Amino acid sequence: MRKSKPKQRIILPDPRFNDTLVTRFVNDLMVDGKKNLAYKVFYDAMDIIAAKNKEEDKSPLEIWKKALENVTPMVEVKSRRIGGATFQVPMEVNPRRKTAISIRNMIKFSRQRSGKNMAEKLAQEIIAAYNEEGGAFKKKEETHRMADANKAFAHFRF
Repeated sequence: MRKSKPKQRIILPDPRFNDTLVTRFVNDLMVDGKKNLAYKVFYDAMDIIAAKNKEEDKSPLEIWKKALENVTPMVEVKSRRIGGATFQVPMEVNPRRKTAISIRNMIKFSRQRSGKNMAEKLAQEIIAAYNEEGGAFKKKEETHRMADANKAFAHFRF
């Protein structure tokens, strides 16, 4: 890379939970710059989770964080060309990229779900990820399986 890395922007915490990770999630959830709508969708999903898990002593934010943790990949495969052949080389994931991948996958698979509105679909995906099931969790497991299958090429790491 010729240029130096760009400075990291400061992300302000969200108004309800006072958490910067929520803001990162909402920023990825946002479509066409409609941030207030994205916040409304996220908070509605949190309310749905709170209603469904009344008997549990965990707050909806804790459930969401645990769900994100469950869909966060530890390793991924990257294509590396060596001597005319392309190898899938397993590599550890950078911590910032880990959260970005998990957020992106959770939003992607919640959009693919069938349901009435986005808040409902997001709440279903969060609960599924919390219980270690659903599309985002399967994606993480698939990524780990690919890395495990290609661990013979780990010495090609760069």
